Amino acid sequence: MSIFVDKNTRVVVQGITGKEGSFHARQCISYGTQVVAGVTPNKGGQMMDDVPVFNTVIDAVNQTDANCSLIFVPAPFCADAIMESADAGVDLIVAITEGIPVLDMMKVKKYIENLPVRLIGPNCPGIITPGEAKIGIMPGNIHKPGGPIGVVSRSGTLTYEVVHQLTQNGLGQTTCIGIGGDPVNGTNFIDVLKAFQEDNNTQGVVMVGEIGGNAEELASEYIKKHMTKPVIGFIAGLTAPPGRRMGHAGAIVSGNSGTAQAKIQAMKEADVHVCENLGNLGNLAKTIFQ
Repeated sequence: MSIFVDKNTRVVVQGITGKEGSFHARQCISYGTQVVAGVTPNKGGQMMDDVPVFNTVIDAVNQTDANCSLIFVPAPFCADAIMESADAGVDLIVAITEGIPVLDMMKVKKYIENLPVRLIGPNCPGIITPGEAKIGIMPGNIHKPGGPIGVVSRSGTLTYEVVHQLTQNGLGQTTCIGIGGDPVNGTNFIDVLKAFQEDNNTQGVVMVGEIGGNAEELASEYIKKHMTKPVIGFIAGLTAPPGRRMGHAGAIVSGNSGTAQAKIQAMKEADVHVCENLGNLGNLAKTIFQ
């Protein structure tokens, strides 16, 4: 099994005629993902290879039964693109775009909070169920189908490193999700952990966090109370100086809040297997999960 996406997921790519949209749409298609439509205003009726392009998401959904949107729209227009997909009734929105203003995302969160839609991102690599569907920008070839490990991460490139190590140690993945590193995002650690806990094929989870915010502390509380499956945790940013943003917009230590040490302590108190050296994660996973 998997969570959120599988071989039946039908994807509409918003911004498909742009450089990034067309490149990554082709990559998703070559992986085997069902990319059934694209959307670029005023370019309806065109084709991107064999994919029909529509002017609006609602037109794409009505004519192709798309149930997932993959967004490559420039940051100033991305909030509207997310809300358009939500209005069109898709089940899942994957927003790759980075640099969306926090105020825009606050409006988006308020807009979709009572709608039956899940948002992953923004500023994320997307989601992949190996061997079934790749909806995002991650390198598909490093993933190994067949489970039994779920991966959730705030960092794109660290997700790839973790997955590569798991694959090299013979550990396949059920689903891998990059939730993004912005201060305001859609799906959080707890949403994903809950789904992995309920997925019969997922036998263990790797959670990759980073400095800033309290998402990892909240996730640790959830793990302590509800998770029966083993969890490996890694926190990036042990040496980050206070007050300086590191990479992601949400990766900043402010006072005593958001430090790597505090997050590691919270994970240890929740009986999470903490990996303090990323280079050892694959070997640690092999020891714990096999």
